[in-house]
Amino acid sequence: MKQSAPAAVRNREPIREVLARHLPPTGRVLTIAEGTGEHVVYLARSFPALTWLPTDRDVAALASITAWRAEAALDNILPAAQLDVTAAAWPVEHADAITCINMVHIAPWEAALGLFSGAAQRLSRDALLYLYGPFRFDGAFTSPSNEAFDASLRARDARWGVRDVRDVERAATSFALRDIIAMPANNHSLVFRRL
Repeated sequence: MKQSAPAAVRNREPIREVLARHLPPTGRVLTIAEGTGEHVVYLARSFPALTWLPTDRDVAALASITAWRAEAALDNILPAAQLDVTAAAWPVEHADAITCINMVHIAPWEAALGLFSGAAQRLSRDALLYLYGPFRFDGAFTSPSNEAFDASLRARDARWGVRDVRDVERAATSFALRDIIAMPANNHSLVFRRL
């Protein structure tokens, strides 16, 4: 039931460092495609004044999030909710910030479009939408390993792949891309703010 992702352990502290500069001091943070639940537990411990709502589309991921939440016994993590970002209805009407770690490359492009559309409806002006993962820049990969990763993703599902920041920014019509931060293992943080 409780799953673990080695990458989550490796990248959680660099992600926390970026979020420390951009999250609001209080409010509700919606995590999209939470995965195992390790990130939300780590971030909830790091930012106890924020309330965290973890979501995922996958039933197995929801079970893992629930197990991690139970073990952590933190008051500021809400029960995990099922969320398909491409659906019109989301399990929350408003959030003060949204994080989405490692989703847009392991999902059809429609998921990125759904993320931006749904986030725009739930975030107030200047609220944070944070994306993390591997990205291309003007068509170029940042490393040979990211190029190989893209090929492996597309071999698994032709609709997946490492996205170009220019395409992501173009799709985020209700947001301004305020910062791009290089992260370990050839990943990047994209900091968007609601217009």
